Amino acid sequence: MKGRGAGPTLIPHPGFLRRLVDEYETLRAQEAARGARAPSTRAKDLAYTLCVSTGTREVTQALEAARDLIEAATAPAQETAPLAD
Repeated sequence: MKGRGAGPTLIPHPGFLRRLVDEYETLRAQEAARGARAPSTRAKDLAYTLCVSTGTREVTQALEAARDLIEAATAPAQETAPLAD
């Protein structure tokens, strides 16, 4: 029996990540403006989904990873030199 190796990595759609990041940041800003001492259930749910989607365990890491993935997906593809015959 073969050992288990890392399987293929699933990469979430950048639009999905953008919506998660936007909603999370907007909600946390609103909560901070209201003086909320703890994140709401919705903020916790969004943080969890961001972590699962990016393979991280902390929301700050998840936000950074999501931004990196969004940026990579929207960056223009690098051109490569044609192969020689």
